[in-house]
Amino acid sequence: MRSGRLIALALFVIAALVAGCSESNPPDPITGDWHGAIEVPGQPLQVGVSFHADGTAAIDIPVQGVTGAQLKDVNSDRNGVSFAIPDIPGDPVFRGKYESGSDRITGDFTQAGQSFPLALQPGKVAALARPQEPKPPFAYKSEDVTYRSGDITIAGTLTEPQGPGPFPAILMITGSGPQDRDEELMGHKPFLLLADTFTRAGYAVLRTDDRGVGGTGGKLDDANYTDLSNDAAAGVSYLRARPDINPGRVGLFGHSEGGYLAPLVASRPDSGVAFLVLMAGPGVPGSDVLVEQTRLIAAANGTPAEKADTQLRQTIELAALLKAGDLAGAKELARKHNETLPADQRLPEEQAGAQITPYLAALVGYDPAPALAALRVPVLAFFGGKDLQVPAAQSEQPMRDHLAADPDATVYVFPGLNHLMQPTETGLPDEYRSIETTISPEVSTYVTGWLHQRVPAK
Repeated sequence: MRSGRLIALALFVIAALVAGCSESNPPDPITGDWHGAIEVPGQPLQVGVSFHADGTAAIDIPVQGVTGAQLKDVNSDRNGVSFAIPDIPGDPVFRGKYESGSDRITGDFTQAGQSFPLALQPGKVAALARPQEPKPPFAYKSEDVTYRSGDITIAGTLTEPQGPGPFPAILMITGSGPQDRDEELMGHKPFLLLADTFTRAGYAVLRTDDRGVGGTGGKLDDANYTDLSNDAAAGVSYLRARPDINPGRVGLFGHSEGGYLAPLVASRPDSGVAFLVLMAGPGVPGSDVLVEQTRLIAAANGTPAEKADTQLRQTIELAALLKAGDLAGAKELARKHNETLPADQRLPEEQAGAQITPYLAALVGYDPAPALAALRVPVLAFFGGKDLQVPAAQSEQPMRDHLAADPDATVYVFPGLNHLMQPTETGLPDEYRSIETTISPEVSTYVTGWLHQRVPAK
């Protein structure tokens, strides 16, 4: 589960930058790509901006996953460069000037009353290093596919080993929030990496866009768990109907919330699911996960005790309303909580309750125990020992208890790894982007070994 999706009170501080021209007498307006760093003490923030000839501009902040975000109040003439980032608490603004002969634009970025120096030079901001990300050409077949789930079309990518098949297959199910088929988040593409790993190991892999993302129809915010489990079941049916797939050897891989949905699908009578792999799938109700992640993340951030207690109390109140299905009450509570924040930290009023949706209520209200207890297929459930979003200490033993009647269930904890299965110092979500590793190789080796034992590729 992604903490940013679950509580409207969590805010990311976003920074901005400027653009300019390399001439001593720059054109008016200044255009092109520029990059630099906002000099926040101890953690300079790399940023890039593109100024366009029509007077608009867009910002990239790689470490925060911001790409092409439109700026407002843009000015980029030879007398000064300035702009603002819309709809962000603290009213972030940059004001600077072009330095004749130095090929730089210098100034200050200001947000919530704090100012930091920012100097820009020509060129695009560097992309984050992601050494594990697979690059074409691939040593296997890759096909974009679509199929129906009720009234909507699901779009995804199917990768298969070379050769005639039929192959065992894995359907990937993403974590919470609107995810694309690669589960791209924090600058990483974990499902792309896992699909590449499993396909090279001899398995066909289908990964899909969530509702309302990419080529998939529908709207995630309006969906409940019946809708989402139906989407996954439709993927299983699609795979089993293909002549290049072994219909008796189709399994599910679920990450985080996908670890809720995968057992829910597999526990259906005649689901056709032959095995399950659950990565950081919770073993307790969503409301419990939300409360515990709020407590742990506040502690890891060094939040003062009084503020942490307030956050925890507010989260408990919000979770109770969502669990009861009282969306109107939850929206009103979110708005009230927002009003208690300092003015420069508040969300715009129209955004304060925007994350309170039927989908969020389904997530928070879900109890995985019945579906897990009904499983009678091989199951691998694993956790990161430093995961603060689905803490192993909270879910490991309940997962073992729920799977006790399954004749082939393995529960394992990888020490030192976070929610994405990265090696981590703190486990905090803010750290995900700064870690170059997408998934620790020990995880890929362990999971592939388990698959080969239970579902041999040949």
